[in-house]
Amino acid sequence: MPRRASWPLRAAGMAVAALALLPAVYLAVRAAEADAEAWALLFRARTLALLGSTLGLALAVTVCSAGLSLPLAWLTTRTDLPGRRVWTALLCLPLALPTFVSGYVLLAAFGTGGALEGPLARLGVPVPPVYGFPGALFALTLSTYPYFFLALRAGLLAQDPALLESARSLGFSPVRAFWRVTVPLLRPAFASGALLVGLYVLSDFGAVALVQYDAFSRIIYMQYEGAYDRSYAALLGLALVVVTVAVLVLEVWVRGRAGYHRSAKGASRRGAPVLLGRWRLPCLGLCGGVVALGVGLPVGILVYWAARGWGAGEGPVLGAAVNSVLASGLAAVLSVVAALPLALLGVRHPGRGALMLERSAYVGYALPPIVLALSLVFFGIHAVPFLYGTLVMLLLAYLVRFLPQAVGALRTALLQVSPHLAEAAATLGHTPPSVFARVTVPLMTPGWLAGAALVFLTAMKELPATLLLAPIGFETLATRVWSATAEGRFAQAAPSALVLMAVSALGVGLLLSQEEGARPG
Repeated sequence: MPRRASWPLRAAGMAVAALALLPAVYLAVRAAEADAEAWALLFRARTLALLGSTLGLALAVTVCSAGLSLPLAWLTTRTDLPGRRVWTALLCLPLALPTFVSGYVLLAAFGTGGALEGPLARLGVPVPPVYGFPGALFALTLSTYPYFFLALRAGLLAQDPALLESARSLGFSPVRAFWRVTVPLLRPAFASGALLVGLYVLSDFGAVALVQYDAFSRIIYMQYEGAYDRSYAALLGLALVVVTVAVLVLEVWVRGRAGYHRSAKGASRRGAPVLLGRWRLPCLGLCGGVVALGVGLPVGILVYWAARGWGAGEGPVLGAAVNSVLASGLAAVLSVVAALPLALLGVRHPGRGALMLERSAYVGYALPPIVLALSLVFFGIHAVPFLYGTLVMLLLAYLVRFLPQAVGALRTALLQVSPHLAEAAATLGHTPPSVFARVTVPLMTPGWLAGAALVFLTAMKELPATLLLAPIGFETLATRVWSATAEGRFAQAAPSALVLMAVSALGVGLLLSQEEGARPG
């Protein structure tokens, strides 16, 4: 039976859980205070149209991402495609591209005065539409398809090749065996990928704002910026939370309870790769085309505008870069410190109370970023006005938003530290704090580093909370890209976007290294 946790540890865990629950609770309180007029606005036809446009975009991006990812995942896992590892890395690189940078690239390439607008017009090639639904669909699909790609790759790598071989031995053609055996077994991967992409689109703010598509997040921001009474913005935020919860429930229903594991014990092995033959060149063209759009186009456009900005004497990005590193670094340190009591309670003192405290850390992560930022704005103005508009409020938003990343990393590290080591140290006369500092903390070093790195990299790309909660004049790389692009100053935005891409690419490398490490030999 696990020992009861000490009261300082329980108090610290409850304090962190209260912080994590603060935005959701305050948003509900704020919505409850809304008057009848605000509630009437919520149920008007305009709001229903907004719901339709948001869900329509999420559905379209999910379908496009699935249609793009399935052949790419199959080519890089089941065939003799040349350079499969290189293609896998290149196809995942768009993960390093924040969606507002994708929106920026679209406008800087094909928008008014864009780098490709003139050349395409001179060649008589129609310039693709960049505003509204087409622009949002293009930018978000290219930014989110890697989530689907990685989920389907994991599903294909985990499948037993004997099932497909059995289908072929029964006379199924390769195409029929693929659709009758392989695809149904990918149902959990489809559900997982659809959930990731759908929630990402629902919560996205940067891309839809730049291409001026009326999704929930953009209207919430406009309502907050332009209206005197912000109750309607709070109600819209609550509606977005309800939609997010509905998507989570739908994913559980789609995934179902069917078993997808083998019924008998067997040896894990890889099947023989499918020989592409005369299809090799078209398949290479498909991979190359997606990489060209997802990586080549953004990098080319950013370098083009950065060179133009350099020649035009645009200002340096050093100040914004220092602010980004400062805020993200402090958020990383605060997150791992705050995550420690929750991880200790969950691993060393498991129980219903510890589980509830640990799960509370994920509430802030489930809230769409624009809703989380909005609730903290309301809380700052009405409850702690002396903190509103300070770096403390921004760090609180980062802490609530990214706490689960730190909790997960510390929990994983703590599970690998045997409690017998601490017990052995205690028998040598060390006090519990001394045992923790001299034995447990050093052994958790990989978890500390992984949690801090994940929070740092994610905070570097955060946009909505930084826009609403950063102190006046506190410009980060993300807000610099967003504000410059919104005003059509593409050359000024390019260097900041390039730095952001370089930092974010470190996160992609970490993700791929984990996949390689988890793959059976």
